[in-house]
Amino acid sequence: MNTSADILVLNTGSSSVKFAVFDAQLHERISGVAEGIGARGSLRIGAQTEPLDLPDHDQALAAVLDRLTQQGAGPNSLRAVAHRVVHGGQALTQPTRITPPVRAEIRACVPLAPLHNPHALLAMDALDHLAPDLPQYASFDTAFHATAPEVASRYALPPQAEALGLRRYGFHGLSYAALCRRLPEISAHPLPQRLLALHLGNGASICAIKDGQSVGTTMGYSPLEGLTMGTRVGTLDPNATLRLVEEIGLNKTKALLNNRSGLVGLSGGLSDMRALEQAGTPEAQFAIDHFCYWAIRHGHSLIGAMGGCDAIAFTGGIGENASGIRARILDGFAWLGCAIDPDRNTQNTPCLTSPTATPTAWIVPAEEERQIAMDADTLLRGAT
Repeated sequence: MNTSADILVLNTGSSSVKFAVFDAQLHERISGVAEGIGARGSLRIGAQTEPLDLPDHDQALAAVLDRLTQQGAGPNSLRAVAHRVVHGGQALTQPTRITPPVRAEIRACVPLAPLHNPHALLAMDALDHLAPDLPQYASFDTAFHATAPEVASRYALPPQAEALGLRRYGFHGLSYAALCRRLPEISAHPLPQRLLALHLGNGASICAIKDGQSVGTTMGYSPLEGLTMGTRVGTLDPNATLRLVEEIGLNKTKALLNNRSGLVGLSGGLSDMRALEQAGTPEAQFAIDHFCYWAIRHGHSLIGAMGGCDAIAFTGGIGENASGIRARILDGFAWLGCAIDPDRNTQNTPCLTSPTATPTAWIVPAEEERQIAMDADTLLRGAT
């Protein structure tokens, strides 16, 4: 095994590569992003931004590795590269070393995640070329939800439709896995048996976690289902989608539902929660009301899936920082006994309620990149 210490984590998108380097103690020591791939882009590491021509992912990753080498974190200093892969389908439900069969499974999931999996594969191919001796690992955003019962995962579709892969996979799994790891450390208590976890950011979802395992989540076949999000519509009657296809066509419908709906569609152009709270317009207020209403409504559905609730946890940019949104949402669970402490909430303290409340409410900082590094580290240690 390579005796070098660092693990490089990559999150590759269509026009960007986010990266973070973790040391032997799994502390993040370098992070940044190469963005604008396909045009005149830039590479940011820490506070330094450098304009660069980034015609493709190969060139972007070569630039990333070159700059990391200058900071003592190049391929010769790495134990491994670990990738965030959005979709693992039904086969890839655990972190794994990337082998030809694993790569074939990731490629087989491209129809399920056409905007994400192809770019992860491009990064893997580029690393094979740039650093062929460096082992590569993958963690899957869908994997955490593989424990959900079949009644939660299957749509009420006949077998021929199910055979197309049309089922609820769920996403944000790496965030929920990190939350389950971190909450006991933050609370100094075991993980609650019935935990309602809210990942609230531009993409948003809720997960019912019972005995540490996902038993249901709001996102489904794609990240489009569930809550009102920054630009995504959330749950929509399928006949409404079909009507839109009839009226404006397939491609415009895809763009409308994924990029021009949700908060941005309701507010008249604002998707950032901070901007919405500051706007003071009726449209912005309605968008906030819509976001909170559907978080409360979907949350109660998932409490039903668990048969109760012992704790509520918030993570993600909105979940960690928007005290007013947390207060609105938790007010919807006050009947359960979840009485928010206004001072704790305003100060963003880890515990938002009295520690003796039932259920308690918590803030858990998102650690998706560190979770990926930990997954790779566990597999590397197991290989020794």
